[in-house]
Amino acid sequence: MTPTQSHTLTASDVDLVYDVRGPLPPTDGRPALLMIGQPMTAEGFGALAAHFADRTVVTYDPRGLGRSTRKDGRSEHTPRDQAADLHLLIEHLGCGPVDVFASSGGAVTALELVATHPGDVATLVAHEPPINSVLPDAAAAVRARAGFHEAYQQKGFGAGMAAFLAMAAWQGEFTDAYFAQPAPDPATMGMPAGDDGTRDDPLLSKKSWAVTDYRPDVAALKAAPTRIVIAVGEESGETFTARTARGTAALLGQEATVFPSHHGGFLGGEFGYAGKPEEFAARLREVLAEGGPRGQ
Repeated sequence: MTPTQSHTLTASDVDLVYDVRGPLPPTDGRPALLMIGQPMTAEGFGALAAHFADRTVVTYDPRGLGRSTRKDGRSEHTPRDQAADLHLLIEHLGCGPVDVFASSGGAVTALELVATHPGDVATLVAHEPPINSVLPDAAAAVRARAGFHEAYQQKGFGAGMAAFLAMAAWQGEFTDAYFAQPAPDPATMGMPAGDDGTRDDPLLSKKSWAVTDYRPDVAALKAAPTRIVIAVGEESGETFTARTARGTAALLGQEATVFPSHHGGFLGGEFGYAGKPEEFAARLREVLAEGGPRGQ
């Protein structure tokens, strides 16, 4: 295992905690590989990073999540703020442009990073970015999001997470059949039935709605020198994030690139949602090595 060194980048409105595996600047001639998520923090990339011991890998906790403390008096999580933080981090590392593997909400942040700071990223692999606006049933997706938020507000974390998981697992567009379903039982999904009274979860509250409300700047993304790859899990079927991945790829004149497993395909078993991290890492390595034109 490559030793991990943790550091804090102190800025006026945030203290960003990041981790480095390998030398900086990289000594192998390849860019550093930045792995980002949202609301997932750096700990979610342990299994994937372990398969890149030959590269310098950087992970971080987004502002206001995990170990990174925000000092701006705000609580919402926006792609704009997080992209600005990543730009600051990449400048601080002094080894840009970097390669980026970005998952879920982190993929949305990465698209904003490329749009606003195109020189920061050599290759971006954006895995299943959850962007409502790219869907033909965008209004229904917004309604479905409001549904799990309402369950969270009324009954707490277990009910909210069960409703979120039901949304995430739904195959196809959010039709009347989806909204006619009875509320899922948290216990059947391994969720707690009680309510601890908190309502600040970054996924279930409104704090991260700016992520799924994001509208990609297609012109800026196409003009960027960055090679952009939109990725989708082979097991994801017609789930919400699989459909948003394909919709985002279509905006950029691409087809989504297929990766092993599902939305959490790079995760190890320690999080209870195990993917296939070894196979996922091998595919990511192939995609990063392909190089070539940035796309359409």
